[in-house]
This record gives sequence, C-alpha cells and structure tokens, in this order.
Amino acid sequence: MFTKHLQHLKRSDLLRTIADRGSPQGRTVWINETPMLNFASNDYLGLASNTELIEEAKRAMDKYGIGAGASRLLSGGCILHLELERRVAAFKDTPAALVFNSGYSANLSAIPSLATKDGAIFSDELNHASIIDGCRLSGAEKFVYQHKNLTHLSELLQAADNPIKLVVTESVFSMDGDITDIRGIYELCKTHNALLYIDDAHATGVIGNGKGSLAHFNIRPDDTIVQMGTFSKALGSVGGFIAASKTIIDYLINCARGFIYSTALPVPAVAASLAAINYVEDHPEIIRRLCYNISNCKRLLLSKGVKVSDEETAIIPIYVDTVKDALRVSEHMSASGILAPAIRPPTVKQPRIRISISALHTEEDIELLTVYLFEALRCQ
Repeated sequence: MFTKHLQHLKRSDLLRTIADRGSPQGRTVWINETPMLNFASNDYLGLASNTELIEEAKRAMDKYGIGAGASRLLSGGCILHLELERRVAAFKDTPAALVFNSGYSANLSAIPSLATKDGAIFSDELNHASIIDGCRLSGAEKFVYQHKNLTHLSELLQAADNPIKLVVTESVFSMDGDITDIRGIYELCKTHNALLYIDDAHATGVIGNGKGSLAHFNIRPDDTIVQMGTFSKALGSVGGFIAASKTIIDYLINCARGFIYSTALPVPAVAASLAAINYVEDHPEIIRRLCYNISNCKRLLLSKGVKVSDEETAIIPIYVDTVKDALRVSEHMSASGILAPAIRPPTVKQPRIRISISALHTEEDIELLTVYLFEALRCQ
C-alpha cells in the first residue's frame, strides 16, 4: 500500500524529498555542497543567524541548560518563558500571551479549545493546514468561506445560530502572500458576536511596522480578538504563541492539550525569541530594508512582464500552468545557483514558484533572481 502510493506520487511528479543545508540559515545556503542564493526561507528579517540572538541563546544555555525536562505545568519552564510571554503581550498589545512549541501546535491546540461542540467555526478556504487540522479536531460545526470573500462570510455568520462563533483566518496567506481584510472581518465579527482568531505567522515582523496585521489595519486589540504568531519566521527562532485577553490565556492553560501535554520549549530558543523581539523594535531599519527589497523585486519582475501582485508581503508567488512547469522552472533556477522551490498539490491547487524575500538580500541578488526567473519562465 505505502509503496504503491509512493510510486503514484513519483509518476505524478508529486513525490517530495529532503535536501538539508550544510550551512547556517541566511542569504546564501549550501545545498548538496553547493552555494545557493536563498529565496526559499521564511527568515524574512535575516535573524535566524543574527549574532545577538545567538549570544543570548548561548548565555541562556549556560545558565539554564538545554532541555526543559517537563511541561510548563510540571516545572519545565523557567523565568525566561514567563518573560517571553510578557514581552509578546506587550509587543502584540494584549493583556497576556502563552508560548507553544510551534505555530502548528498553537493552532492545533487553541482552535479546538475555543470552539466547543456547541460552537461554529468559519474558516477561509485557503487557510494553512494547521488551521484546517485544528478545525477538524474541534467538535464544532464547520463552515468554509470563499477566499477573502466577506460577503460569503457574512451570509454564513447570519445563517448560523450557534452560541459560540469563531472566525479563523490567516492575515498574510503563506502560499499566495496576499493580505486579507482584517478590518472588514473584525467588523463582521462584532456584528455577529463572533470571536476573531488571526493567524499572524507571516505578518509578524513584516507588516504593521513588525507588529502584524492589527497594527497594519490600525485596530486596537480587544477581548474578542485572538492573535496567533510564530517565532520561527521573521523572528528567526522557533516556537509559537497566542496573544489575547487574560481570561482566554488562562482558559488555554487549562484546556489546550498541546500546551498541557508538551515538554516546554528549550531555554536557548526562548532567549533567542526574546532577543528577536527586542531587535525588531530597536532596529526598525531592518523592516524598511525588507520593504525596499520586496518593492524592488516586484518592480523588476513587472518590468520584465512577469505578473505579480501589489501586496506588501515578503511572499511572491509566480503561478504556472502545470506541476511539470513548476519543477522545470525551479530546476532551472537551481542550476543557476538560486534556491526557489516549486510548490505543488496538495499544498496548493495551482502550481507555483514561491519566492521569499529577505532583508539580507542585496540589490544584486534580486537582480539575478529576476533575470534567471524571467529566463526560466520564457523557456517553459
């Protein structure tokens, strides 16, 4: 059975393999002993190998060790975990926050906890797999609305009479790089007495001066909004978090299974995350550099006739017709020394090359990317 499935994936050009790097994460990475310009990372601000984060992680490791040894409820955490949660709450302008081992774990734990069997979940059709899985684990009634379609969402909310309503959406969609209308969704939630759950994984550190989607839309957080985020993308570390009211955070401490039954994050990662938030707030120029690189890349692609959106995010999808086209373009880029992955079903319906821009990229890097990408697309 398993062999046949793998053979089917291979025949369909959908078989996935792993190519681990032999270098730190960064502007350039070594894959199979070959240096590659890296346009495949979510390390949008280039903090994954930042020396300040590394030094803080080393100091924490020297003081507190490596492994946590237990869950947070059984002495696995140290004072840095609490400090990070307070720092996240201040960063996201909420009364409280709770740290999880990953963004996936946060979604998988928080969504089923917040949407009980008497409730209803309203989820964007292009939401991340972790959101989909969190919805599946919930006993709530589930409604999927058309991507970013507030009219459809409004109709579904109007028709539902569940006592608890939870609207779940990514703010920046991880494969399309588009930003949903958080303000419009927030207004609908207020009208229909629904809780708004925002996956801010690809927004944190990028939009809203790094604060994320609520700051981008100039919305002050309140008790009806739950923000999920990660430390593993623009913040360069690892882990996830929920930022919300103290009541919701206390509720998750007691009900979120992924928090209750998981060993706490290693202290070096916690220290690095703390340092990352401080770094982002102390160095606003790094976000300005990222924004410049995004704008410059899109300008150059448009000048070559490559269609791109005008979104302000670091994710630039280049859509192609078939899986073979996506693989061909990606392989052409790889042969040119550029890491630009092909994204295929079932991750997405339409194959694409997913370009990720970093603050570390130089103008020369981006020029090379656009030249070789245009060349690869022209040779399809």
